Amino acid sequence: MVDLRKDIVVRFGIVYTIVCLTFILVVYKIVVIQTVERKDWLALSSKNVKADIVVKPTRGNIYACDGRLMASSIPSYYVYLDLRVPALHEHDGKLFKDNIDSLSLGLSEFFQDRTADEYKKIISNAYRSKRASLQLFPKRISYAQYKELKRLPLLRLSRNKSGLIVKEFFSRVKPFGSLASRTIGDIYPDEKKGGKNGLELFFNAQLIGVPGVSVRHKIANKYLETVQVEPIDGMDVNSTIDIDLQDITEKALLDGVHEFDAATACAILMEVQTGEVKAIVNMTRNSDGSYTENRNGAVSDLTEPGSTFKVASLMAALDDGKVKLTDTIDTKNGQYVFGNRVMTDHNANRGGFHKITLAQAIYGSSNIGISRSIVKAYGKNPAAFVDKLYDMKLNEAMNIELPGAAAPVIKHPSDKTHEWSNTTLPWMSVGYETQIPPIYTLAFYNAIANDGKLIRPFFVKSISLNGVIVKELTTEVINPAICKPSTLTDIKSALLGVIEDKMGTATNVRSDFVRIAGKSGTAQISQGKEGYKSGVTKHQVTFCGFFPYDNPMYTCVVVMREPGIGHASGGHMSGSVFKNVAERVMALKSDRKAPVLEDDSLRKFPLKPHVKAGYSHALFTVTRQLKVPVCGNTSEWINASSSDTAVHIQPVALTIKRMPNLKGMGAKDAMYLLEKMGLRVQVIGRGKVVTQSILAGSRCAKGKDITITLD
Repeated sequence: MVDLRKDIVVRFGIVYTIVCLTFILVVYKIVVIQTVERKDWLALSSKNVKADIVVKPTRGNIYACDGRLMASSIPSYYVYLDLRVPALHEHDGKLFKDNIDSLSLGLSEFFQDRTADEYKKIISNAYRSKRASLQLFPKRISYAQYKELKRLPLLRLSRNKSGLIVKEFFSRVKPFGSLASRTIGDIYPDEKKGGKNGLELFFNAQLIGVPGVSVRHKIANKYLETVQVEPIDGMDVNSTIDIDLQDITEKALLDGVHEFDAATACAILMEVQTGEVKAIVNMTRNSDGSYTENRNGAVSDLTEPGSTFKVASLMAALDDGKVKLTDTIDTKNGQYVFGNRVMTDHNANRGGFHKITLAQAIYGSSNIGISRSIVKAYGKNPAAFVDKLYDMKLNEAMNIELPGAAAPVIKHPSDKTHEWSNTTLPWMSVGYETQIPPIYTLAFYNAIANDGKLIRPFFVKSISLNGVIVKELTTEVINPAICKPSTLTDIKSALLGVIEDKMGTATNVRSDFVRIAGKSGTAQISQGKEGYKSGVTKHQVTFCGFFPYDNPMYTCVVVMREPGIGHASGGHMSGSVFKNVAERVMALKSDRKAPVLEDDSLRKFPLKPHVKAGYSHALFTVTRQLKVPVCGNTSEWINASSSDTAVHIQPVALTIKRMPNLKGMGAKDAMYLLEKMGLRVQVIGRGKVVTQSILAGSRCAKGKDITITLD
């Protein structure tokens, strides 16, 4: 009989021996891997691990003053198919064969660039050759398009089954198109370079964010990426720009440059009490006659301001007690000799002003009247005149937060780097031999409107991160009082006379809706060494002022250079743009409400309201307030008409590459849709769209030109 105890011991000994041998083998293999094979395994590991991969942060947004988005980073995608994935080849390729026809049809309808048969042939060939990266479409698609694409047959499955691969890119998008485009700025195609100009460049350090770091491992034939350092997204810039006021200012300036055929122009609208710039527009004429924002001349152009500077000269002399508004000056017949140069008034061909008061010299913008007064007051000590301008802080740089912003150049008799002659003082007093960017002229006139307080114009209210304000920018006072209160009273009276006195050079600026005060300026443009009258004389025309006069809310400056149509006149040309801006701004900001009608009042009269096609929300807002019934099916964009009883609407179909029907829309809505589609738009006329050069329903590619006619 077998001894059971001995049998158990034997079996236990065998198992124990096997375990020990296995343990010894494991230890041996570990030692071999750590020593003999160490280099080989490290080399293999390095092939499967990619370290220090930069994780890009999302660039911060730029917002308008009311929180509307002005610039944002929007993702776009290149889409590919990896036809090597095992799921597509399992069970004799059943998954692929079951879906190829419906997928090809879906891609054809989605991209509309190939037929379903062409897509099937291309994908099938790539499938047979087990192609790793078949590009489905040559251009990037938006996030919304990507989500739609993921609904197609096969592509709706996971990455490991469908083989769908995307490469993500971020594009900088401006939802409001050209509005304040140059001020917002652009970024370089290479995102590492960041901002290119405008606020994008000035606040690049805040917007760009901090990159993160990740490591990519290859495990079981799949790449897994692990973020080691999370990226910090860029901060948001909250600007002072008001979209509605920007729209008003841009439209008014665009109408003006087209009417007078100006080479370049700019306009700035600023809030009197705060210094917040609510609108800024720069226009440059292109070779085809259209206008675009190519540079920010409103802050960078160093130009001779002309007659708008006469107000600063008058302020200096009044404040020093050298002159009074009632002083009489003999301007002769419109010509007067200073040193070896002849100064001319704009009405010299009509015999000049002869004897006028100093106030009338401002009203009528008499060069001789202002220059004779300043020479009489400061001729023996011109440094005192310039020192007074310096005391006002008119020469100090204000650190405008836009790249390329220039500072005024007001030369001093003691400064040997600038030439000073016996004709410098008289010509400087009327705005020549000085160089002042338009935004500094605006700041000076804003100080007049703001009870003498000179404040810095600024474009950004705050910097925020995830909705929390990190840094807040507030009103900065440059000079609490540029002159005495009595001087300020005289200056305001003189600026009102420019518009309301019969001698005024800007009587056309007088409005029935808002009281305006300001000063026109018409200056010859120097041609450098060739002087002012080499060939054709070129002019810069300006109007700067504030409104409403009794309780100033806004200051505005409008500058046009080289107008080609009409006699150069700051009051007539730039002043007309200023008036349009002032009236439209006050209409928008007015708190006056229309009288409330009794309910039966609507029954006594036919309805027939004046309606436009376009953005449905705006129409519904009005119809709700007026209690006007609306009939029809709605959508975000609509066509509209009216009858005696109701407003009738129909939805406007919008597709990716098809031209919508714009007829009946206003310019604002039509421009928004077309620029969103990436088209280059030329607008003719005003009112509602009556014709469009690309017919509704036609295919249209990004970058194509379209002309819309309004009436």
